Amino acid sequence: MATAPARRASSSRSSSEISRTTPSMGFQLGFVDDSNVFEWQVTIIGPPETLYDGGYFNAIMSFPQNYPNSPPTVRFTSEMWHPNVYPDGRVCISIHPPGDDPNGYELASERWTPVHTVESIVLSIISMLSSPNDESPANIEAAKDWREKQDEFKKKVRRAVRKSQEML
Repeated sequence: MATAPARRASSSRSSSEISRTTPSMGFQLGFVDDSNVFEWQVTIIGPPETLYDGGYFNAIMSFPQNYPNSPPTVRFTSEMWHPNVYPDGRVCISIHPPGDDPNGYELASERWTPVHTVESIVLSIISMLSSPNDESPANIEAAKDWREKQDEFKKKVRRAVRKSQEML
């Protein structure tokens, strides 16, 4: 369990990161509840010229007590059809788990270290939306569609984009 000074330092770092983001970066951040600095609302704007273009995808970023030594988790609350997003919305990106990749897909240097920021995490997610990794999928069905049924994949993504626009 983190000490009180560690929690204050963590929440101070987190709070300062919120104030630096702008929609022009492709996302917006805010607290889910002002009394809890460990839960953030993230809105990711679908990257231009991708299947997700035009979408506004909401997610919750949850910070552990020992952040930045351990990574936050990210879970989409908007519908998301993507090989690297679990069916329950949890995001699977290489920088999340620290240390060596048990599957050997990423180098330890590509994975979580305390120098990562909220911005680098969200930018990694935006990059993931642009370039799915179907070799290590979190959503097997989405990965199959991505590889074998592109028309079906596009249809499901368009539906998710449309739903995200309706939620505005």
